[in-house]
Amino acid sequence: MTANLSFATPDLHARLAQLAGDDLDRLDFGVIGFDGDTTVCQYNRTESEAAGLTPPRVLGQPLFTNVAPCLNNFMVAQRFEDAQDDGTTLDDTIDYVLTLRMRPVKVALRLLAAPHTPVRYVLVQRKA
Repeated sequence: MTANLSFATPDLHARLAQLAGDDLDRLDFGVIGFDGDTTVCQYNRTESEAAGLTPPRVLGQPLFTNVAPCLNNFMVAQRFEDAQDDGTTLDDTIDYVLTLRMRPVKVALRLLAAPHTPVRYVLVQRKA
């Protein structure tokens, strides 16, 4: 089921919501799923290995304050907050530079959220 999923797959939010942890681990891009309180509830192997953070260290923690404060800004966290407040779907891809706990790394982030769904996602595609 994951073989045909890529970072750019249309309707990816709904498809990710159907995957089990092992399936998320097979994806070749980072997946960070979090709930309405921004608590991380999904964290795949690709992101764990690239970021150097283990799932036990990340799961159950607030994404924008404890896990990735470098995402706590108008480009990322504010977009999720605005979508939640407005009850709108979010599916934006942005170029970004991750800086926390590592040397600066150029990435593409895909921000996914939909009204009335329990999990929102930050997807991370590292650039060569």
